[in-house]
Amino acid sequence: MFDPKTFLTTVPAQPGVYRMFNQAEQVIYVGKAKNLKKRLSSYFRQQLDSVKTRALVSQIASIEITATHSETEALILENNLIKQFMPKYNVLLRDDKSYPYIFISGHKHPRISSHRGPRKQAGQYFGPYPNAGAVWQSLKTLQKIFPIRQCEDGFYRARTRPCLQYQLKLCSAPCVGKISDEEYAEQVQLASLFLTGKNQQVVEQLVQKMNSASEQLAFEEAASIRDQITALRKVQEQQYVSGDHAELDIIGFAMAGQVAVVHVLFVRQQKILGSKSYYPKVPANTETDEVLTAFLLQFYLSGGGGQQIPPEIVVPLELDDAASLAEAVSEAAGRKVRIIAAKRGEKSQYLSLAQKNARLACDSRQSAGQKMQLRYAALKLLLGFEHNIQRMECFDISHTMGQATIASCVVFDGDGPYKQEYRRYNVTGITGGDDYAAMQFALDKRYSKLTDESKIPDIIFIDGGQGQLNIALTQFSGWPHQKMPLLIGIAKGVSRKPGLETLILGDSGRQLHLSPDSPALHLIQQIRDEAHRFAITGHRSKRGKSMTRSPLEDIAGVGEKRRQALLQYLGGLQGVMKASITELSSVPGISRQQAEKIYQACHNK
Repeated sequence: MFDPKTFLTTVPAQPGVYRMFNQAEQVIYVGKAKNLKKRLSSYFRQQLDSVKTRALVSQIASIEITATHSETEALILENNLIKQFMPKYNVLLRDDKSYPYIFISGHKHPRISSHRGPRKQAGQYFGPYPNAGAVWQSLKTLQKIFPIRQCEDGFYRARTRPCLQYQLKLCSAPCVGKISDEEYAEQVQLASLFLTGKNQQVVEQLVQKMNSASEQLAFEEAASIRDQITALRKVQEQQYVSGDHAELDIIGFAMAGQVAVVHVLFVRQQKILGSKSYYPKVPANTETDEVLTAFLLQFYLSGGGGQQIPPEIVVPLELDDAASLAEAVSEAAGRKVRIIAAKRGEKSQYLSLAQKNARLACDSRQSAGQKMQLRYAALKLLLGFEHNIQRMECFDISHTMGQATIASCVVFDGDGPYKQEYRRYNVTGITGGDDYAAMQFALDKRYSKLTDESKIPDIIFIDGGQGQLNIALTQFSGWPHQKMPLLIGIAKGVSRKPGLETLILGDSGRQLHLSPDSPALHLIQQIRDEAHRFAITGHRSKRGKSMTRSPLEDIAGVGEKRRQALLQYLGGLQGVMKASITELSSVPGISRQQAEKIYQACHNK
């Protein structure tokens, strides 16, 4: 039994982080404090107002503390520990996607493109944008105004004549000298100014250039610049809100029950680049202030997404830890960052917009959550489960005539799809088109080395009839764990139409035919369709790669340089396939032994 009185005598009255463990030695909560002794003492008062805190304290088996020099250090350490342990009672932000940027390279003829990931290449980065769609829309707009190349470097270097983009007036063809280096650099500079929000300066420069061309009687050039100005002004009319603040993040927040939504508006270069909604995982009975503080902490201190921290962050309410939070974020950004609650003016208008979107997203999420809970309850009743369904997995197989076989496994937790746990398996070592063997391969890969019993599903769905289900039953015949999942086959009807499926229960062989409007059937269809989508997406990707992959890439000892030498000296892949061993060995860098190996690989010997 944990003795809080004895423990508290050893706790110092200084800043730090504490970790609470349960009987299974799992971290169930990570917190930080300005004064560790006062903060931890508050958990063991006789009267605790919060239901969440009472539930947390009842599970504490031990507590570990780490003292820090300052509250800012404690904030940063708390964030790192939350990411490491993902504790049950902490608010968790499950979004690790990096943010896309528009990138102008540092080449002689710079390329403009989308970029995601570390910003290591030399050049200019503009953003971040909330999603890839916003980037591609901006690139499409830029292409119509500034004829800057967007092609890959390899394509650019190989050109001997202009491509179709030049004919469509979407590129100025610097690859073949259709534009001087000075004129191309000028277009790049104008595009850079446009992306930084200096639209009026761009228009003024173009007007000046148009007038100069007219005075020199270069009317075709003047007309081209006039069209460029017209396109630019048209884009300006279509652009979203333009204000006086260069860089801001506006945080909208809404919460209903255990559904919390944080909606972030990204203002860059005095324009709203876009917005994005986040759905943190919130334990029951968590206070609003704690949710918002935890989101800001994880969102801005994680650094994994590549988001650029703006000088000001506008929040919808006054936070208790605003000062220490701003200090921690400033340290991460390398400059001063303010966290403010806007009450009036333009920032307040932005905040109102963010709040409205957060409420709409929360209502939508809550409605979808209620529908999902109804489906789970119906399935629980149908199958006679005494406990709630916490985890389900579904398997499907996808291939084309036995080629590029992929098996998928999708996971639904108590709230619906849990995409972090989705898995695909490249099926190998079987006869092409043997779905039974492919299913056995996938189940063996998934469960043969499973040690974490918390990841054993309550139900495993097999997309297929009695044959596929029998394979699963055989696979689980020697199941070593105490918890045994229920195996269910989903057999399609004669016409393969949704609503006519037959469910085959693995433990009894009983068949169920559900009404087409049954919520339980809708849930089963959803997980089955998700497994099918995930499998066929992986299969198409694998098939596409195999169609464009050179057979020379599979030959051991033949790297990129040797492949290039073979293709160059023998006139392409067809020449390599037709070449004799002697001809192959005549290529520089290819020995007789390697030539024999290449010949055998090309002729499947």
